[in-house]
Amino acid sequence: MKALQYRTIGAPPEVVHVPDPTPGPGQVLLKVTAAGVCHSDFAVMNRPAEGFPYPLPLTLGHEGVGTVAALGPGVTAVQEGDAVAVYGPWGCGTCAKCAEGKENYCLRADELGIRPPGLGAPGAIAEYLVVDDPRHLVPLGGLDPVAAVPLTDAGLTPYHAIKRSLPKLTPGSTAVVIGAGGLGHVAIQLLRALTPARVVALDVSDDKLRLAREMGAHEAVRSDSGAADAVRELTGGIGAQAVFDFVGAAPTVATAAAVAAIEADVSLVGIGGAALPVGFGQLPFEVSVSAPYWGSRGELLEVLALARSGAVSVHTETFSLDDAPLAYERLHAGLIDGRAVILPNG
Repeated sequence: MKALQYRTIGAPPEVVHVPDPTPGPGQVLLKVTAAGVCHSDFAVMNRPAEGFPYPLPLTLGHEGVGTVAALGPGVTAVQEGDAVAVYGPWGCGTCAKCAEGKENYCLRADELGIRPPGLGAPGAIAEYLVVDDPRHLVPLGGLDPVAAVPLTDAGLTPYHAIKRSLPKLTPGSTAVVIGAGGLGHVAIQLLRALTPARVVALDVSDDKLRLAREMGAHEAVRSDSGAADAVRELTGGIGAQAVFDFVGAAPTVATAAAVAAIEADVSLVGIGGAALPVGFGQLPFEVSVSAPYWGSRGELLEVLALARSGAVSVHTETFSLDDAPLAYERLHAGLIDGRAVILPNG
């Protein structure tokens, strides 16, 4: 089969031929209908050779949907032909966090060498994908595969972050979304669907500010040195009750701190590598800072239900598997509005 692999440290990913996989006991083989492209992949590919955490070559793609093509021995929870989405943050399935459905926070994944597809395990940008356990499959329930696949990360991750802050997003409150790209434009829709808060979007790109307005942002502000003052002015000097930074670079983290109100939540979702100092006098009183990761299996079901209701959708640009390297080039150059989706089987 064809697959997109990261094969050499520092080199771009390549489309190669690899042996067709077969499912082992308890596993499921998917024929991949759609796979997502994500900035997180660059975080993997930009790591130096020293200390690189995964064996190469690595098939990329941690967002995947497909149809069940074959069942390993002992699998009865799904049937051949089922249309499913892959829950990506695999865990051990037995620890206290996994028992809550929070495999994204599995307590034993590192110890057991369990990795998500595309982030250590073979990923979904391939014609076929082996899923380690049927519990990591969620029925699509009639959703279009191209529209659904980004929801497994670009929908689930902001949903998980926003859900934590719902008690603070009451009438009259303000939520700030920093970065209106792949995750941010979904976050805007989720905030509009789930809360009465005024939503203020920040970005450096005119195209993404336009997208933010289309997705329902009440205000779209250029993310520059004047952004914090603009948000303060919009909120009468109070600031925002919840701030979601989908970039995580030093300038955006500084802006997140500057726009946070007393008792606000600040969620650093982006993986730009910056940190936010926390301590008395560093931030307004009782600001809570978190660095959430992905979401739970139950939350993925909720995100897909929101999509079926029409409350959330993802702007997508599709590519063939042969053109998958081009998708990464366009994403790296900031030329993708929303999310790039690979169609491995046409």
